[in-house]
Amino acid sequence: MTKIKMGIIGTGGIARGRHIPAYQQISDLVTLEAVCDVNIDAAKAVAEEFGIEKVFSDYTDLLKEVDAVTICTPNKFHAEMTIAALEAGVHVLCEKPMAMSAEESAAMIEAANKSGKVLSIGFHYRFTKDAQAAKQMIVENEIGAPIVARAHAMRRRKVPGWGVFTNKELQGGGSLIDWGCHFLDLSLWLMGNPKPVEVVGQSYNRLSKMPNQVNQWGSFNHETFSVDDHVTAYIRFDNGATMLFETSWAANIKEDSEGVSISGEKGGIDLFPLELNQVKHGMLVSSKADWIPGEENPGVAQVTNFVEACLGKSELVVKPEEALQVSQIIDAIYLSSETGRSVKL
Repeated sequence: MTKIKMGIIGTGGIARGRHIPAYQQISDLVTLEAVCDVNIDAAKAVAEEFGIEKVFSDYTDLLKEVDAVTICTPNKFHAEMTIAALEAGVHVLCEKPMAMSAEESAAMIEAANKSGKVLSIGFHYRFTKDAQAAKQMIVENEIGAPIVARAHAMRRRKVPGWGVFTNKELQGGGSLIDWGCHFLDLSLWLMGNPKPVEVVGQSYNRLSKMPNQVNQWGSFNHETFSVDDHVTAYIRFDNGATMLFETSWAANIKEDSEGVSISGEKGGIDLFPLELNQVKHGMLVSSKADWIPGEENPGVAQVTNFVEACLGKSELVVKPEEALQVSQIIDAIYLSSETGRSVKL
């Protein structure tokens, strides 16, 4: 049986904690051929930890050895590396967000179309069992046409104090582009990816600019903090549907919370956890699943779908054109916040 030869570009936490262990669980479909990091010592350490033979500090050398790559670098390098890999005839799974901007994301799609290779983006929340079940319910018309989505991803004083998460030059933004993007993507996907036409947004970093920080996830320099730690937005779509969105690394709330709620013409779906809310038999009925089939680890489900798509066995769950929508909305939220006006798309 043909196996995909996989390379990992960037050996930070997301590579070590999610992607490499996930690929090891589908060794019948993929072999981990090589890792690459500009910090060659870090790359060597990861290679030794996971038993990977080849190590590179230049990703262009790695591209000669593999059929596909998983890009786990800071956001600034997503577009450059993805386009180079596709032009080299290599499939790409790129971590979220797709890129630093919608313009870069569109260039990635153009490269994928020209190459004929697979391009997917690491929006792994789609692969959770709750999300997969919710999508099936919506496709089977349990809630009718979606009307209003509410998405939130909220943390209480948990600015990531490691890596480059607070570096705007390398990441392009903060809580929105890092974490909130997952919930934008998930909501759009559940709604059937309607076309966004207008966005009003506001970003904040007031809390993280204050001295004497109390932060549960390590320390950071409040004086140089330049990304967003809290974002709100209202999004209108071409079919009349709307979305209320909020995300934060550092809210003064009681406890962390994340979820999506879709209200439709016939009913509604909430997750996480999954609940179906309907009007039936003259009653208001809410139901929960006692058991949901599927892969417990969404990271494994994600890489399985990607590898099977590379092998021509499955359709991509996360298509790059859909990920582009997320980038367009993120750009519009930031622009709306900067200008104080709504942004038409």
